[in-house]
Amino acid sequence: MRQDADPGLFGPRSVTWQVHSDPVMWLAGVRALWLQALHPVAVRGVMINSGFRQDPWGRLMRTADFVGTLSYGTTPAAEAAGARVRRIHRRLGVDDPELLLWVHCAETDSYLSVARRSGIPLTDAQADRYVDEHRTSARLVGLDPVAVPGTTAELAAYFDAVRPRLAAGPDARTVEEFLRRPPVKPVLAPAREVIWRRVAALAYDTLPLYAHALYGRPAPPPEDVTHRLRVTANLLRCVPARMRWRLPPRHILRAMDRLGPETRPDPYAYPAPYPLSEPASILEEPGKAQENDGGGSTRWGTPD
Repeated sequence: MRQDADPGLFGPRSVTWQVHSDPVMWLAGVRALWLQALHPVAVRGVMINSGFRQDPWGRLMRTADFVGTLSYGTTPAAEAAGARVRRIHRRLGVDDPELLLWVHCAETDSYLSVARRSGIPLTDAQADRYVDEHRTSARLVGLDPVAVPGTTAELAAYFDAVRPRLAAGPDARTVEEFLRRPPVKPVLAPAREVIWRRVAALAYDTLPLYAHALYGRPAPPPEDVTHRLRVTANLLRCVPARMRWRLPPRHILRAMDRLGPETRPDPYAYPAPYPLSEPASILEEPGKAQENDGGGSTRWGTPD
């Protein structure tokens, strides 16, 4: 890796750098929307303040751009993106820490759960590292990272605690209807029926059992869902990575240009346990966490 280049908030030695390069993350993002809709107060804020029903694909792409910037952008770019989000939250009055924490945890759980079930070989230590890394993302949206789950056990405990407050109310039903049949131009209607409905249904099926119960639909056998998810993910992975990464906004390719071709993400390179050195310094000043990110392999932080 080029020693004078800015690795960003996570850098090539992070679990995030590897996992977020996989195309199954798009499906994980849809799963997060299904899950987030089950918090009545949080989803009410979305319904009041968001234009997702008028511009669903624009909203989806802006979210993807934000996640891509945090994952692969420079430190100043990520900090600026976070500042913009915090300003929007304040202006719309949706900066309640409880609601921000729900959105954050639903996203983190969805990304991690779908990644592991789709076949990405994350060990328990790597999964914990991923959850810990995303306390950095939590800070950028306005949360105190100390109050955010930092391990999979803490994440599970959070969901146990928040579950009594979850419900599939009218707003969740509106989101459900939208996700199953989003508005599209007439020319795209066949693609919605053939492709999107299958994607949305599979994302829904990956939800935890309590979410299925709240939505009032029987949960399919988990092993069947995992099999379908792996088949779908492997089909997506047949598209060459370089081709996928060329789609706008090209965050991964720009990061590789900045840091060197050897920083190419590969979530399958090293299934061995992630070497837990010092975790990302979420409590330090921006840009400090990756100062020592060099000298070893750029994949999973394995030694030379």
